[in-house]
Amino acid sequence: MELRFLDVFCKVFELKSFSRAADKLLLTQPTISAHIKSLELDLDLVLFDRMGREVLPTKAGLLLYRYASEIGRLNREARQAVSRLSGKLSGRLEVGGSTIPGEYLLPYSIGRFRQKCPDVIVRLNVADSRDIATMVLDGKVELGVVGANVQNSQLESRELSEDELILIAAPGFPFDEIPDEKISGLPFITREKGSGSWESLEKAFVKKGLNADKLNIVAEMGSTEAVKSGVRSGLGLSVVSMLAVKEDLARGSLKSVKIQGLPIQRKIYVVTHRLKTKSPVCEAFIEFLFGN
Repeated sequence: MELRFLDVFCKVFELKSFSRAADKLLLTQPTISAHIKSLELDLDLVLFDRMGREVLPTKAGLLLYRYASEIGRLNREARQAVSRLSGKLSGRLEVGGSTIPGEYLLPYSIGRFRQKCPDVIVRLNVADSRDIATMVLDGKVELGVVGANVQNSQLESRELSEDELILIAAPGFPFDEIPDEKISGLPFITREKGSGSWESLEKAFVKKGLNADKLNIVAEMGSTEAVKSGVRSGLGLSVVSMLAVKEDLARGSLKSVKIQGLPIQRKIYVVTHRLKTKSPVCEAFIEFLFGN
């Protein structure tokens, strides 16, 4: 079995489509079909059932994928290890970031890392903290950078940095400071539950004997940028990372409002799979994150 055939097989398996695999691998669809056919002839087994536009793996296909994906991983690691030994690191790294690290920290870090290692391609996946943790567990990303300490025995979390969450309002909001007990009466915009920001807010409220579920939530939004737009429009207030609003506060398009007696601090964590060997590229990126 040729490695290139196995790579094509894995991509068809993952995308459930010959055409999507062709687009991803920058090959023609007939080439993809020919590679899969060659693999099936070599094994004397059918690997996929063609079900209309989708292709589904047979039992043989399911079994082969377990080995083919591991062979692919080992092949990439071997190339990376040899490259690193020669002082020239190359390869591909899948990274996950929850919203704040993914949008405001990692792009800058990845840019600086590639200045040091220009032959490394980094793919950044952005989702909420729980989804990133799941992606690390499933092997879809090698490491995640999240705003919540994920509790799972298979995951290792290392504190990377600290972050401050602040209450923001539209520029015309009449108060610069409000008592913590008054916050529940104000219109509030939140991120979806599962985000690190929401979990940090809940923990801060519990420490003060408050209940985040009693907030007057007028909207729930799927991204920090959407939350900021809602606040700017006067829809309500929200608690967001200082990292996400530095420029807005400087321009005066948003206003920071102090909550009496309620500082909200959280930590940013690097999450990896405790039981899986990290690739040389992943090791190098982790070293870079903690060294800068």
